[in-house]
Amino acid sequence: GGAKHPMSHLRAHHLAKSYKGRRVIEDVSLDVEAGQIVGLLGPNGAGKTTLISLICGMARLEEGTIEVGGHDVVRDYRAARAMIGLVPQELALEPFSTVRDTVAFSRGLFGKPRDDARVEQVLRSLSLWEKRDAKVNELSGGMKRRVLIAKALAHDPEVLFLDEPTAGVDVELRKGMWAIIDKMRARGVTIILTTHYIEEAEMMADRVGVINRGKLLMVDEKDAMMARLGRTEAHITLAQPLATLPPDIDRFPVELEAGGTVLRYRGGDGTGKGKAEVAELTKALIGAGIDYVGIDTRESSLEVIFVSLLGDGEVPQ
Repeated sequence: GGAKHPMSHLRAHHLAKSYKGRRVIEDVSLDVEAGQIVGLLGPNGAGKTTLISLICGMARLEEGTIEVGGHDVVRDYRAARAMIGLVPQELALEPFSTVRDTVAFSRGLFGKPRDDARVEQVLRSLSLWEKRDAKVNELSGGMKRRVLIAKALAHDPEVLFLDEPTAGVDVELRKGMWAIIDKMRARGVTIILTTHYIEEAEMMADRVGVINRGKLLMVDEKDAMMARLGRTEAHITLAQPLATLPPDIDRFPVELEAGGTVLRYRGGDGTGKGKAEVAELTKALIGAGIDYVGIDTRESSLEVIFVSLLGDGEVPQ
């Protein structure tokens, strides 16, 4: 329940970090409330992993302050770190340890008492129970990824970081991970995931932040972001090319393309206003005696928004 964490779970203010003389994190601030899922979206090398390393206390903070659950990550590292679960990108696991031991060990690491029942629960939730006695190095890549998640969950963290959780993961596991994330959210766990898969952010996150070249370009409620930056685009193929547009058509946000054979509409605001306006536009075309043979309408996704924010930078797949 949200009652026991009235405060925000994560407060990061004015963080900065340089690496080999280059700023990799530049004045980043992020506040996350308990039980929220934040997707940090950005191309590779944008600074997503560095940001996580700073918050988890694995990289030295040069400027700024970070608190997790009210604990300062620098001054009160152990208490802060015990609240955090991290599923890293790299498969860093003890090759000769069994699955069960690997996960159980993680509890002790963060000062939690031994709890075999809890470890079993975590393993079962990730379909790892059958593999509990297998050595980590005998597992497939997908199974190893599950062990990493189990390790991160073993000490019941309240803030969970998933660094590119589904990069290079098969669709089955990806769906499984999404299901786990949903369950954790229901328990009130705060989740921050980095990704360059737009659909992952669109599907999972309540809030989306766009990070590029070490700067956090914006963090917003996903729906607000779609509303603010979402657009409707329609291509109307005309039966005969037009040289100019009659005033009745020109009042819409449209332009002629492809030698006057295509009328392109760009408008709306992510609230469905665009669709209504396209309908109005088609009526106006009929009223003006302009014949059309096809309409192709598209609502912009986070992808389009992302590209427009990054300008001509690298665009995620």
